[in-house]
Amino acid sequence: MKKLVPWLFASAAVMLMLPALAVRFVNADSGMAVCLALFFVADPLFSVCVGVCAGRDIQRLWSLPIFPAVFFLLGAWLFLDAGETAFLIYAAAYALLGYSAMLISWFIRKNP
Repeated sequence: MKKLVPWLFASAAVMLMLPALAVRFVNADSGMAVCLALFFVADPLFSVCVGVCAGRDIQRLWSLPIFPAVFFLLGAWLFLDAGETAFLIYAAAYALLGYSAMLISWFIRKNP
């Protein structure tokens, strides 16, 4: 449980705060570019990093890769467009990236 809490807060910070900051401080002209950078660069990289760290202790941290996906969905619906179903696809992709990275990391650590 102690290992989950810092990642939970990090997931909340990255997936909730970055869209909030983008909506709040970026003007409308460059808002789409910032959202695309979040959706296609920052969020997937964070999901992969979470998955790699979860692969180190898969017995305890198996649920870790779902947190970024859930927080992304919550943040996107809160700050961008509530109820937009396209964000479900992004959340599923982030969860898939995280779990794939977790399994690859676990397999590499198991079979050196």
